[in-house]
Amino acid sequence: MSHTDAPTPVPAGPPAKVTGDERLLHRSLARRLMGRPELGSVVGAAAVFVFFSIVAEPFLRASSLSTVLYASSTIGIMAVPVALLMIGGEFDLSAGVMVVSSALISSMFSYQMTANTWVGVGVSLLVTLAIGAFNGLLLTRTKLPSFIITLGTFFMLTGLNLGFTKLIDGTVSTKSIADMEGFDSAREVFASHLTLGSVDIQITILWWIVLVALATWILLRTRVGNWIFAVGGNADAARAVGVPVTKTKIGLYMGVAFAAWVSGQHLLFSYDAIQSGDGVGNEFLYIIAAAVGGCLMTGGFGSAIGAAVGAFIFGMASKGIVYAQWNPDWYKFFLGAMLLLATLLNAWVRKRAEEKA
Repeated sequence: MSHTDAPTPVPAGPPAKVTGDERLLHRSLARRLMGRPELGSVVGAAAVFVFFSIVAEPFLRASSLSTVLYASSTIGIMAVPVALLMIGGEFDLSAGVMVVSSALISSMFSYQMTANTWVGVGVSLLVTLAIGAFNGLLLTRTKLPSFIITLGTFFMLTGLNLGFTKLIDGTVSTKSIADMEGFDSAREVFASHLTLGSVDIQITILWWIVLVALATWILLRTRVGNWIFAVGGNADAARAVGVPVTKTKIGLYMGVAFAAWVSGQHLLFSYDAIQSGDGVGNEFLYIIAAAVGGCLMTGGFGSAIGAAVGAFIFGMASKGIVYAQWNPDWYKFFLGAMLLLATLLNAWVRKRAEEKA
């Protein structure tokens, strides 16, 4: 071979970029997004927001959005612990009337004992947590479905709310406690509002944000969060690897009870008297908000943020229908339609996530 036939050396340079890595990166991001429980609810919330922004002219006003957030918070405070309970594989059909039970206990104890209203608030907290513990303990001891356990509690609390109120006060509503010691300070904690410019922000919105942040931290950053997902996915397998299934489920029911106490005190200190027949049916709002937010009915999958977004969707719908001057009866239709669509979407998202895993 002649000198001129020798191969020309190729100068060294930086290594060529592998475009396949970028495709893998993008695919990984898509997988993560598809695997997020709240994906469907975020898309739905954006669609509902845009829709009512178009059809209801007052919807985008600052005061209107404040009202929407308040309506969302009254559902969201309860939807967050209900979502954790659903992730743990259980339901609580007594959550709606438990809110009223909590308010009734505070009101009647304070009035009948002529005590500082904070005493009634404290007694209410203890009794409400005991109701939650009762639900969880009965569930874990009897092995009966949570539907049956909490349906029984629902009817018991409904009867107790009406029966005790009529027995003690003679009517279906409690006496006003607005003039009692401690009422004003308790109202500041549970039913006050902050003014930002010309807009009033109800304190329940702050309670809601705090509960969402706390629940998200528990689910994603603590061992308890791992336990919740484990017992919801397969309680027997979780027990086999050392997860305290009984304590976890009792704790979840007590979490729902705590939120019911917060909501009940807000109800009481907003109006200073309580109608004992209220609260029936609200449990379905909390469950639907959690389901719309990505919680599977079968447990083991969901998020607190998704439940908050679900509550926000219903807050927008309930007030958007009013601002659009439609018949409010359509709101019930919207609830049912959203539940069906969310359940189908969540099942599809979960299936796609499992296929890509």
